[in-house]
Amino acid sequence: MISFSIWLLLACSVLTGLDATMEVMKDVTLGFGEALQSCREESQLTEDKMEEFFHFWRDDFKFEDREVGCAIKCMSSHFNLLTDSHRMHHENTDTFIKSFPNGEVLSKRMVNIIHTCEQQFDALEDHCWRILRIAECFKVTCKKEGIAPTMELLMAEFIMEADPS
Repeated sequence: MISFSIWLLLACSVLTGLDATMEVMKDVTLGFGEALQSCREESQLTEDKMEEFFHFWRDDFKFEDREVGCAIKCMSSHFNLLTDSHRMHHENTDTFIKSFPNGEVLSKRMVNIIHTCEQQFDALEDHCWRILRIAECFKVTCKKEGIAPTMELLMAEFIMEADPS
């Protein structure tokens, strides 16, 4: 009986840890998304594409449009997350992630994922296409590692933010 209790306690702490990382990823996603409106014109994102952007974490989100990469580049620049060569600024990205509640739980992991994805696509010269490929790699890796926020979690947050009461 005692071993079952210990196992249950460990399982709950692991699940709580996973929930915590998803919560952090949700917060970072929503915080990063705050720059989307100001980047709409610069990246030539249509209203339809902007609407699609809110479904980034869905399995069926398509990484086909250069404009989406340009929007992500603009948003990254908005938060000073890119160097002059349009590569991730590691220190600023780490600081940005840590600015969210419990961000320190995921900051190094996220920076490492982005860096690994960046290395895979470093040869792409067009910054928008390269950043789009990096974003796709990032999403796939986060989903594989179980740290991607669920659409339910994001939608619940949207509803809470929209509710004036």
